[in-house]
Amino acid sequence: MEKTYFDKLNNTINNSYLQKMEEYAKNNSVPIIQKEGLECLLLTAKLKNVKKVLEIGTAIGYSASCLAFVSNDIRVDTIERDKKMYDEAIKNISILGLDKRINVILADALDFDENNLKYDYDLIFIDAAKSQYIKFFEKYEKKLKQGGVIFSDNLLFHGLIEKRTGEESRNLSQMLKKIEAFNEWLAKNEAYDTTFLKLGDGIAISIKK
Repeated sequence: MEKTYFDKLNNTINNSYLQKMEEYAKNNSVPIIQKEGLECLLLTAKLKNVKKVLEIGTAIGYSASCLAFVSNDIRVDTIERDKKMYDEAIKNISILGLDKRINVILADALDFDENNLKYDYDLIFIDAAKSQYIKFFEKYEKKLKQGGVIFSDNLLFHGLIEKRTGEESRNLSQMLKKIEAFNEWLAKNEAYDTTFLKLGDGIAISIKK
């Protein structure tokens, strides 16, 4: 990921292997959280003194590893359904020496029994199948502590939510409608105080009342 002026000023995690993971993601078209979104996610974890994190959508383990580097007290459970991504995440997390604090679960998050999770979480990070965000939110919010945060990424979907032309393919159009439906549903959800921010690919920070 190309560094902006503020990226160079921000005291983000300086780890050469994380940079290799960023390059791998870029070269292999693996979607990982954009720099601005990541900085906001890590700041949220610091401000809320987060100890237990649940991530929906591990990919190569990049964001889970960044979260674990915020504090030695942080434990991350992360769910990934793709075996190739799971294997890559396991490898990366092991190389980074974080395998004692990051637990990668190979499962479809919609099928996984959330009662098998050991903790109630301070932070839930949703970054998986965009069309299923409402289902992910409703399924796992019961595992969120009072005052905890649900952090949702990719809510502008490469900027297309704001720049629809009406000429999108049927599949893309349906995807955009589902993301819009999630955004509107979340904005009206009275159980949370939610702020939408135009950072990275669009994020929402929802605090459980």
